[in-house]
Amino acid sequence: MDAAVNTQVVVDSNEDETVAQEPELEQMRSTLEEAIVETRSKTLENRTRLPRLALSKRNRAVVRALNPMLVTYLEASRDLCETDSILFGAALAVCRIIGAKLSTARRATGQSSAIPAWRIIIEKRIAKARDLIGRLICFRSGNTRPRIVPTVVAEAVRRAPNWKFRA
Repeated sequence: MDAAVNTQVVVDSNEDETVAQEPELEQMRSTLEEAIVETRSKTLENRTRLPRLALSKRNRAVVRALNPMLVTYLEASRDLCETDSILFGAALAVCRIIGAKLSTARRATGQSSAIPAWRIIIEKRIAKARDLIGRLICFRSGNTRPRIVPTVVAEAVRRAPNWKFRA
């Protein structure tokens, strides 16, 4: 893999076409084959996440060099799933050749182990309410420390329009 990352692709600026040496093309072909084989053996959920790549001349040159190599794989594909794995393998090969940083995190699926945002928000509100209740109880019991009084005064001012006074 280190050899694939260090591959240099030469771009002719006049024609914007790839001019690559034969050893470099063979290295690209082997990287492509490895990536396709690796992708075929993994399920969709276990594939690595691919980064977005800039449309630079170098990146376009790598893609142009790999496009003709893909034809043989795509002609031999039997169904859509196999075509998908070939194309994902090609994208993975491009990332490896360019040297893009690949994420080790798995793709997000329908069920995530992360805590939902709505639950985090509700838990924060509960914690804030408990903190305020604790300070109000301390104030009612006679605690007039500088940390307690401003909180109670601010809460009283905030809730004053909602309070109904008895005559």
